Formats: sequence, C-alpha cells, structure tokens
Amino acid sequence: MEHLPAQHGRYEALLKKAAALPPLKTAVVHPCSAETLSSAVDLKLRGVLDPLLVGPEDKIRAVAKAAGISLLGMVIEPVEHSHAAAERAVELAASGRVAALMKGSLHSDELLSAVMATSSRLRTERRMSHVYLMDIPAYDRLLLITDAAITIQPDLDQKRDICQNAIDFLRLLGVEKPNVVVLAAVETVNSKMQATLDAAALTVMAARGQITNAVVDGPLAFDNAISIEAARAKSIVSPVAGHADILLVPNLEAGNILAKQLIYFSGAGAAGLVLGARVPIILTSRSDSLEVRMASAGLAKLVADQNRQAGAGV
Repeated sequence: MEHLPAQHGRYEALLKKAAALPPLKTAVVHPCSAETLSSAVDLKLRGVLDPLLVGPEDKIRAVAKAAGISLLGMVIEPVEHSHAAAERAVELAASGRVAALMKGSLHSDELLSAVMATSSRLRTERRMSHVYLMDIPAYDRLLLITDAAITIQPDLDQKRDICQNAIDFLRLLGVEKPNVVVLAAVETVNSKMQATLDAAALTVMAARGQITNAVVDGPLAFDNAISIEAARAKSIVSPVAGHADILLVPNLEAGNILAKQLIYFSGAGAAGLVLGARVPIILTSRSDSLEVRMASAGLAKLVADQNRQAGAGV
C-alpha cells in the first residue's frame, strides 16, 4: 500500500532555513544499494549534503554502474565491509572531517553500535535517541515522536534524556517552549502500569527543573494528547492536551507502530534523526520520499550548525 503525500508542506520553512547553510559534509556509511547511493548523489546535486561515501569501492562502483548512477564528483573512502565502514565513519566524525553521519545499506544497530562504542569519541553525557519529526495532514503543527528506533525499553533516567533531547531539538527549530505529552494507555496513575508511573515522575521532574524549557504532562492517552475535544469529553485538565508538540512514547514498539500508522494511514511525512551524539545521524528508510529525505538532511544541517557554533563559542 502506497502512503499518500503529506498535504501541509510544513517542512518548507525548515528546508528554507537549512538551504541558507553550506552543504553539510556527511559520511554516508556503506552506500551499497541503488536507493542509498542515488539518495546521496541526489542530495549532493541539490546542494544539501557534501557526501563522502564510506564503503567497499568496487561494490559501490558496481552498484552505480548497474543502476546508471553517475559518481562524478563523489569521493569514496574505501573500506572492506559494512562494519569497517561504520567504524571509519565514526573516526572521520570524531576527527572533524565530516559533521554528520548518514545510514546507507547497513542495519541501524551496526552503525549506532560503532557510535556508542567505548572507543568512540562521539558519545556525550546524554543518552542517544531517535526523533521522527512528522508532518501530519490532520494536525495543525509538526509533531515529534520519540523514541521509535533506538531504546527498546527505556527506564526513567533514559526517558528523561530522550525527553530533553527532543525539547532541545524543537527549540532549535523555533518552538520556544514545547508541549510534551508522556503517553500511556490511560490518564491516571496505575501502579501496575509502569508507563503511567514514569509519566507521573517525568511531569514532576519538569516541575522541579530536572527537565527544562518545556511544559510536560502525563500520563495521557493518544487521543487526549492531540484532541482537545477528547480531553474535554473525559474532563481532563492539562496544559498540553490537544496541543502536543512532542509525544514521548513508553517504548520503541509503541513509537514505531504509532509513527508507521501515521505514515501509511494518515499520509504523514516522517523526517528522522538521531540526537545525543556529537554529530547528527541521519537514518533514512528505503520507502522515504524525496521530501522526507531532504527534510532529514536539512534537520541534520541545522543541528550540525548549532554544534559548530557551540564549539566555536558563538
């Protein structure tokens, strides 16, 4: 089933802002499929990325030849296989030769394992997490869903980091004080449902300054998060009900299912990025549209520019 194109074009303002920045020097890790290779070439031609292809050179050239993809102007950093590509890309990022990483045709956990390795210099004190920035036709703003790709069953401390990563990211995009909904199946605290306990704790942590620059409330169910009418029908009083900017999901499975439902049933676009490392990491899907790939790369440019300014003391 083909998903419908997003109707609102809410990525346009972000893409315009990103377009004002120079192409982002990006290590494309193991681009050994026609889809990933053509995406890297296309993003270079559009001036979004300045890609460095990290992978087996013979294989990359064979894929390009078979698919009719021109590699004119593309630079290849030759390594033997996908695992070596991930390790080399991390080294390039740590040394400053590239300012972002982009997943090619290897598994996400293979790339992220290299980033999170003890020897990696890309780790920070913050837990790494993935965000989907979604353009949903039926919703009145961009909606961020986290974490749907990295942390399988986050504990409370990990959820705090996931939450703060998302808040800092939306603030970078111009949302001064995001509304965060901590999702659960119900709106009341139930000692038998860990998601509700975590949600209540995160709400108090925000009130006490352990989570900053956002309005955080939970537990709330999905309907109350995005519909003020649903919240009123249940007599729920919440400062974020119906106006969520961020949905913090209980676990990876819930987030992954929610995001893909919105993509395939609601025609949503889902630009994805990994936060919490020293460089942004672009995780693309083979089914992503050009608009979504452009948006994901554009978001990486904005994060990398903030990192550059912070490093330069701007």
